[in-house]
Amino acid sequence: MKVFKKIALRVMPYLVLFAVIALVIAEPVWVSRKQTDGSGADAARLKTHIEYLAAFDAPRRSYPRIENLNRAADYIHAEFAKSSGTVSEQVYGQTMKFRNVSVMFGPTTGERIVVGAHYDSYGELPGADDNASGVAGLLELSRLLSNTKLPVTVELVAYTLEEPPFFRMQEMGSMQHAALLQYEGVRVRAMLCLEMIGYFSNKAHSQDFPAPGMGAVYPTTGNFIAVVGSMTEIGLVRRVKKDMLAASDLPVRSINAPAGLPGIDFSDHLSYWEHGFPAVMITDTSFYRNKNYHHPGDIPSTLDYTRMAKVVGDVYAAIQELANN
Repeated sequence: MKVFKKIALRVMPYLVLFAVIALVIAEPVWVSRKQTDGSGADAARLKTHIEYLAAFDAPRRSYPRIENLNRAADYIHAEFAKSSGTVSEQVYGQTMKFRNVSVMFGPTTGERIVVGAHYDSYGELPGADDNASGVAGLLELSRLLSNTKLPVTVELVAYTLEEPPFFRMQEMGSMQHAALLQYEGVRVRAMLCLEMIGYFSNKAHSQDFPAPGMGAVYPTTGNFIAVVGSMTEIGLVRRVKKDMLAASDLPVRSINAPAGLPGIDFSDHLSYWEHGFPAVMITDTSFYRNKNYHHPGDIPSTLDYTRMAKVVGDVYAAIQELANN
């Protein structure tokens, strides 16, 4: 009995440390949950947008096929123009011209909330989840925000050139946008990056992780959406997670971790971190769940539009809370 007691005393500090680390990383919150999505996000509209952007017979949205990128940018611009917001473009590049397309709601000055997603795809692949799903989310948010009174500016931005060979380089559309905000002295209250928001699974062990042991803290069934931030964004991650949880019955998980953990900075929020702005990523966890990532199988029929609509509705609720509080 004494031997077991000694072992327990030795192990206990490690168990306590693990529990503390798990609490910091996973950011548990408790809120009153809605049983359904009441935001008005439309699953059919999301599907229509993705089917257009990732159609089998459509030219792929990849560099250096500039005509294809322009085709996608034209579609986004036209959809944004149907809203009550002000549409604009940031054009950059020397030998080739690339376009970020944005729409602004609310006041024209003061603090700003930025919500962004990249519209380019990897190689000659359809990129339904990566990242037509994020762009579709932006387009649906533009419809929802058209009838929303906002005390601060909300800017929705569709970026180009997130995919290799430009990832982490100044040519990324989000790097260009973040640099412009910094140059203009815009105060960014929060940036929300929509990166792959449409793939869900109810199968056991359908969720993978970037590090061993994470399955002890997070579900191993890929039926949730995740809010991802660095160790300096604990407050923002917690706030966005809480607001999203309160908006529908969709499971929402979160993680705060160093950028060195694979996947933590794998999207456009990285650009805002590098320019000193608070930013988080909202994601279905990409290749840790969706095995069609950067493969020909990333097609519209593999996505769950009902749950994607809940993600968009949850983000819409988070935007309103961030804007009003």
